[in-house]
Amino acid sequence: MFTGIVQGVAEVVAIEEKQDFRTHIVRLPQEMLPGLQLGASVAHNGCCLTVTRVDGDLVHFDLMQETLRVTNLGALKTGDGVNVERAAKFGDDIGGHAMSGHVMGLASVVDVIESPNNHTVWFELPAGLEKYVFTKGYIGIDGISLTVGAMEGRRFCVHLIPETLNRTNIAGRKSGDKINIEIDPQTQAIVDTVERVLAQRSQA
Repeated sequence: MFTGIVQGVAEVVAIEEKQDFRTHIVRLPQEMLPGLQLGASVAHNGCCLTVTRVDGDLVHFDLMQETLRVTNLGALKTGDGVNVERAAKFGDDIGGHAMSGHVMGLASVVDVIESPNNHTVWFELPAGLEKYVFTKGYIGIDGISLTVGAMEGRRFCVHLIPETLNRTNIAGRKSGDKINIEIDPQTQAIVDTVERVLAQRSQA
């Protein structure tokens, strides 16, 4: 499980391509290295990946075809930065919201509005995900736990504080960029349950 509190931005230093498979190597921030072992889970832009090799601060991760297809990790290039978070441990503070590290789809950045004291980003969801997103609800954006500021059809926005802009890669997002979306699992469970109950009643 993850909390959506990004611990840093890791640089992609190398990419090894194979057929329908990729290994990427990132330079993890020093504070994330203590106790890191093979098999550990680390979220990259909100997608849970498994450590396959550790060489000092250079850490290897394998990405399967499905991961490359449904997330933005397949578009990474050497030199790009990814939001990283190690899996939460029992007793850790949950500063954001519970996240599984399973990306549900890619949203597009449609507008970035900047002013002296505010930074707002608008996104458009893939069809079908909008029913899970509500104003003031939680959402995972490239692994960042954020609160939905407003919802208009399939579009929603988030308002970003300077700490989020400084700690993550979202400050560099621009119109057209694709970002990983994880819906709040509790909200998804409630919506799906209500839909199923209503469907059963209509058939009765």
